[in-house]
Amino acid sequence: MGDNTPQLVLSSAPFQKRPVDTPLVMRHVLYSLIPVMLAAIYFFGISALLIILVCVFGCVLTEWICSSGPLRNSSLLDGSAVLTAVLLALTLPPGIALWMAFAGGVISILLGKILFGGLGQNIFNPSLTGRAFLQACFPVPLTTWAPNMGFDDFFTLRGDLFTFPFTTPHFDAISAATPLARMKFDREATDLLDLLLGTTSGSLGETSAILILLGGAYLAYRQFLNWRVPVGIFLAAFVTASLLHGWDAGRHPDGVFHLFSGGLMLGAVYMATDPVTSPVTPIGSWVYAICIGVLVVAIRQFGGLTEGVMYAILFMNAWTPMIDRVTQPRTYGTIKTETSPGDGND
Repeated sequence: MGDNTPQLVLSSAPFQKRPVDTPLVMRHVLYSLIPVMLAAIYFFGISALLIILVCVFGCVLTEWICSSGPLRNSSLLDGSAVLTAVLLALTLPPGIALWMAFAGGVISILLGKILFGGLGQNIFNPSLTGRAFLQACFPVPLTTWAPNMGFDDFFTLRGDLFTFPFTTPHFDAISAATPLARMKFDREATDLLDLLLGTTSGSLGETSAILILLGGAYLAYRQFLNWRVPVGIFLAAFVTASLLHGWDAGRHPDGVFHLFSGGLMLGAVYMATDPVTSPVTPIGSWVYAICIGVLVVAIRQFGGLTEGVMYAILFMNAWTPMIDRVTQPRTYGTIKTETSPGDGND
């Protein structure tokens, strides 16, 4: 009998593949977010824990209802719904009513993912889609912030979390302004150490820039994150803010303040890097990131809102297909042909 072993095997790159799948990536992203969640719980107590749990419940329940058959098992076990819920929770204030957090989780999955065909088909980041819905429907609760109290007041609610649906939550006198609001309206700066550690008012994900950067470094090391996107956002935001600061230092804060205040760190590391809604080409990643960084500073400084990360990322999500199309490199081995006016193909 002859040897049937093929003498020549032709295949396309990559020739050595990593054993990486969607559930593995989702798990490691969640692992990197554990310190950020623990910091949020430390600073905002049981309110942060309840908001995270309710968001997870809303996202997972919606995923389960909208999926069926074999798709139900795969969509629930890949961890994407849980990750969407955690990221949504980290964008919310610690005093938001729990029914609003639940509604945000439902919208994140329903409009942010299921409507477009499921995981990998969505145009916009699902977590930010839910956050934008809440911002549009409930602007006052979404811009009312509780002060950072620490672990000593763990069981003290930071707001009217248990208010009935479609009723007006009660806000007491302990509400506080975020560093961005203090700078925009009162021209009051916040100490850099407070911004780094997260001992300021803000959303759950504004707890510690250091922990977010460490999580991003871990994901970049494991090659689960496109490092060009956060680096490009940070550089663009820093340069833009520095130019404005040099033009009018009394009106525009410096680049360091913009980097470590608000949700820029969380958005740049965990949301703008979503592989489904961000460009895949290297050049496109830089274009996408630079535009986000410039837009964030422009919205903060010239818009009516104090924060612009969410709108900047969602806006550039819409441009991702065009950016990928324009920056697509030439296929290796092909020759670029040019059509001349007189070749008969007019």
